[in-house]
Amino acid sequence: MLFFTPLKSIHLLGLSACLILLSSPVLGLEVMITPEIGEFTVQHGAKKVVIRREQDTEAMLEFNFARTARPCPPFCAQPMQVARGIETIGEVELIAFMQDALADGSGLLIDARTSDWHERGTIPGSIHIPFNHLNPDQGADEVTLETSLEKLGAVMGVDGWDFSQAKNLVLWCNGPWCGQSPTAIKGLIGQGYPTDQIRYYRGGMQLWRIFGLPVVSPDGTLLDE
Repeated sequence: MLFFTPLKSIHLLGLSACLILLSSPVLGLEVMITPEIGEFTVQHGAKKVVIRREQDTEAMLEFNFARTARPCPPFCAQPMQVARGIETIGEVELIAFMQDALADGSGLLIDARTSDWHERGTIPGSIHIPFNHLNPDQGADEVTLETSLEKLGAVMGVDGWDFSQAKNLVLWCNGPWCGQSPTAIKGLIGQGYPTDQIRYYRGGMQLWRIFGLPVVSPDGTLLDE
């Protein structure tokens, strides 16, 4: 049964109530992201990308992210907490980050995978900084590390890195079996990046795909799997 709220009441309920109404199945979306969010837009380079789940309820994954087994090592289960002080988040928290910190420029979404994976498709709004560019233990030289940290808002000072203007980060890779973003996070911690400004999206590309959320090429073109 549908109930209609008078316009005056909607005004009194405030902006949040209006947003819930705008994100509701009234838009014609059978598959919502959450009960309150149907779709939203992120900036990916020069393009705006609509974040909306696949509407075909019979759709299934194929190829890379439908696989249930990979050789371990290196493709082993990652812990829920990759390091002390690092928050692990799921899809709902990632969506909130994309709508807030990513949208207002205070946050960055980091695709920490190698270039070959990044070229196959990325989560909209992400920038690409490979894990081995953030961790000296994985071969990052001084120039590469400095360039990468500067992209995150860090500044090299006389006494080392200044993180006072550093961005809030979410790092991700291919999924719960991928060690690339955890390795990047450990590299950041080793350089002194504040742990309360780093989050780990453990689900990565596999869970993003499982939820039927869109993937784009590096230039922002929407992709099928």
